[in-house]
Amino acid sequence: MIDKDGNQLGVMSPAQALQIAAESKLDLVNVAPNAHPPVCRIMDYGKYRYEMQKKAKDARKKQKVTQVKEIRLSTYIEKHDLMVKANNALKFLKDGDKVKVSIRFRGRERGHTSTGEQVMQQFAEVVAEVGQIEKKPLLEGRSMTMILAPKKQ
Repeated sequence: MIDKDGNQLGVMSPAQALQIAAESKLDLVNVAPNAHPPVCRIMDYGKYRYEMQKKAKDARKKQKVTQVKEIRLSTYIEKHDLMVKANNALKFLKDGDKVKVSIRFRGRERGHTSTGEQVMQQFAEVVAEVGQIEKKPLLEGRSMTMILAPKKQ
């Protein structure tokens, strides 16, 4: 049994512990139920729960959630258009997000997937200073996808 100031009161019966907690108008909380004998503490449980919720909320605030942003390219994209999309990807990577680059092949383009792979490699070279290839270009059905992740400092 531990009182509100953190002093040990020793081993006592549950009824006696409840009586002491009631006299001090606080709650009796079982802190370590698996210990032998179980450890209980006298505290304001509502205040304790509030503090724990506040700590959990602060921990969630400080946590960075990475998102996957998608950029779509085409097989025959012009250099300027590629640079515009690469600048967007650089912005996403600097923010700490992953970037999924995809090319959808239509019609006869499906026979020239190597062209799409070259476009992907060009794109990866442009963003190489900030990002690195996490998943190499892979053809899945009609589309080829590649995932870029921010470089670790």
